[in-house]
Order: sequence, then structure tokens, then C-alpha cells
Amino acid sequence: MLDDKNNSVNKSQDNRNLSDVFKELQEIRYSQTTTSSNTNSNHKVDRQAKPKARVSFIENNNISFDNKKGIKLSNLLIVLVVLILVIIAIFPMNVFSVETGNTTEDSDEVVETASIPTNIEINRKALNMQKIISENSSFEKVKEQVSEEREIEYEIQTQQNPTLPRGEQVVLQEGIMGKENVSLVKTYENGEFIEEIILAKETIEEPTPQILDIGTSDFLADLSIHIGDTVYLNKNATLRKEASEDSEAVAEIKNYIDVKLLELPNEDWCKVSFDTIEGYLPTDVLTSPTKTPSIVEKNRIQRILINVNIEMELNKSTGLTLKDYQKIFKDLPNDTTGIFEENAEVFYNMDKKYNVNGIFIASIAIHESGWGTSQIAEDKNNFFGYGSYDETPYESSYEFDSFAEGIETVTKSLVKSYLNPAGTKIYDGKTADAWYYNGPTLEGVNQRYASDPDWHTKVYSYMEMLYNRLS
Repeated sequence: MLDDKNNSVNKSQDNRNLSDVFKELQEIRYSQTTTSSNTNSNHKVDRQAKPKARVSFIENNNISFDNKKGIKLSNLLIVLVVLILVIIAIFPMNVFSVETGNTTEDSDEVVETASIPTNIEINRKALNMQKIISENSSFEKVKEQVSEEREIEYEIQTQQNPTLPRGEQVVLQEGIMGKENVSLVKTYENGEFIEEIILAKETIEEPTPQILDIGTSDFLADLSIHIGDTVYLNKNATLRKEASEDSEAVAEIKNYIDVKLLELPNEDWCKVSFDTIEGYLPTDVLTSPTKTPSIVEKNRIQRILINVNIEMELNKSTGLTLKDYQKIFKDLPNDTTGIFEENAEVFYNMDKKYNVNGIFIASIAIHESGWGTSQIAEDKNNFFGYGSYDETPYESSYEFDSFAEGIETVTKSLVKSYLNPAGTKIYDGKTADAWYYNGPTLEGVNQRYASDPDWHTKVYSYMEMLYNRLS
């Protein structure tokens, strides 16, 4: 009878609820109890006297029987409960409860009502298997084997160059990409590229490396210069034959003078060219327009001043600007009447128009007129005593309508007869006659212009004073 009952349970377990299961288990237990009683005694058991079987749920959902002989059935019940919980997890229900109240076919015994404890967690996030299968079945992966020509990256090679400013790069050789044939397998998913697997490579053309020079000189970087640039002295310095303080001196170079940078043997010494003379200078005596913006203007003035000497040629322009002339003649201590300051532009015009040293012309005027205080200067606008003779200087001197007229007349005379060799083109299409020419220097002019043999040294002292007002 037990086997029949078990078979009945197995066949119908998918269609029964928990109430039916409990009822069936009760009947099986009752049948076993009856059979056992019939075996142990030869008398008939009164149905009304058979013990009641009670099924109870423990807090942890274990099920026990009053009779010890129901152990195997309890194991079966545990399996069934686990199976039911699995079904609930896969197909969740809002409410799962079983109630039994029917009497068995052979007995009037009532089975107590049983319900699933409320502390059993309901799975409300069940997997939608149909959706998962549908989504995955839509993926389409495609693989293809191809052969492609691809570029090969060129290598960048660098080398340090101490004759370049630190951090600066110079390309010595341009890099060229190489070429190669590549066999590979490409994978696409839903039309989009996913990955590739390279099977083989064959080089068609080797890449050409790029070669870079990387500068390391802090000296060049600090001055923002390169080899071959013009640099300037920031103090007086000695040009030497070799890169050493003990080396032979070649020349003395004044502050602000420009030199050309030729070589940089190390960070402490450099080879330069000073006009036509080559030698070595310490790097710390040099600067540049980037580091010292005013150095170019100072160099221009210094270049003019280093050529100022008593033997300088006077038949050339000074190279000074109008601002330079105005600076020179502004607030001269001995120009008490301000007459030379007023005529600064006139001297500048003579310089440019007649290609003559305008400072030389002004120095003659200062010397001959006693800073414009002579009677001839005051009465006749004649700084130079032009036209006068030793016997009758005032009477024989020329009178001009303005100082400018007198300055220009004397300048033209000097250019035509004293400062240029015969035949030299001078002004207004004329050429020099050189009647009193003895060289374009102060001493040469002195021989025929003035009877005082020291005239040239006295005039030069004024020239030197005026030039020095530029510095």
C-alpha cells in the first residue's frame, strides 16, 4: 500500500498543492500504523481508537512525526518541500498557502490547517529566460582573413649638442615611414569591428629614422642666441688668443661693443670676432638684446665714440641722429646764452647735407667765438671770424643774417678747399678744389686754416667734450 501511495504522489506532484501533499502523507502514516498494529497483535484494531497524527511546522520549516517509524517519510517530505521552494523561486507567486480540512477516506480524523510561514522570502526578480534567449540569439559575429599594406613607424634618434640652446631641437634627418604587408583575421559583431589577430608580417620598405640634435647650452639659452649671432659686451674685457685667463692678450674691447659669436668650446669661454680680430672672451662678459634691450642703442653710441680721436677723418658724417645732437648741446654749462643749443639742428643738417663731421664744425665755432661771446659773433652772427685778417679782424670779418647762414658758409668752404682731395664730388654737382687740402684730419686743416700751431689740439678738446655727452 505504501508503494502505491508513493507512486501516486510521484505522478501527481506537479498538479497538487501543499494541502494535498499533507493529506496524502497523513493517510500513508495512518496506513503504516494500522499495518504495524495488525502484525504485532492478532486482534482487530478499533478505528475509533487509532492515534491522531499531527503535523506541525517548526520555526525553521522542518517537519516531524510523532511516530519514530515515520523517519523515511520525513526525508521524502523534506525533498518535496525543497522542490516546492525551487519552483516558487523560478515561478514566483504573491501568495502561497495550503489549507486542509477534509477527513480521510477511511477515517474521520481531521488534519490541522497548515500555511507557509511569512518569513519565506519571495523572489520578485525572476529571470526572463525568453528575453535572454531572444537577445543573445540576435548577436552576429563575422570573421574574415585579409591582407593589408600598412605603414611602419620610424624611430626617433636624439643626440646632445652643446652648441645649441638647452632644449632646442634641430632635425638633422627627416624620418620616413616604412611599409609592410600584414595578414590578419578581423572580427566583427553586428557590423562593428571588435578585434584583430595578426597572422604574419612582411616588410616591404624599411623606415628611415629621424635624427634630432638636442641643445644643452645654458649660456646660449639664457641669452636666446645661436652660433653666428652678434653679442655685446656688458663690461670692458680683454680678447685673448686662447680660452684662458693666462693666454696672450689680443685686444682690449670696450663696454657695449658688439662681437660675432664663432664657437663655444665650453660654457665658460667662447670664440668671437671683433671686427677683423679673432680671439676668446669669457662668456660672462657678454649679453644680448633679449637679455639687455637697451644694449643695441648703447652699442651704436659706443661704436661712434671708439672712433673719436685726434687723427679721425673729418670728411665723413658722424652717424649721429638729430636727437643725438640735441642731447649733446642741451644745457651746456658754458653756453650761457643758449645760442649753441638753439643751433643744434643746424650743425646736424651740415653733417648730413655736406657729409662732414658736424661736431668738428661746432667745435671750431665754440673755439673761435668763445662760446658765442665774441663781438664778431654777437654783432655779425659769425662764430668763426670768417673773412677776418690778423690786422683788422673785426672790420674784415663777414656779417651774416643769421648764425645758420654763417655756419653753412664756413662748412661749404671747408668741404671744398680743406677736407677733400681735388676732384671729390661734394655738393650741388661741384667737386672739391683742394686749395688748402693737407689731409682730412685736424692737423691737416690746421696747417692752412689757422696760424696757431696748437689750434687742432684745442679744437679736438671741444670735440671730445661734446662726444662724451652722448654716454
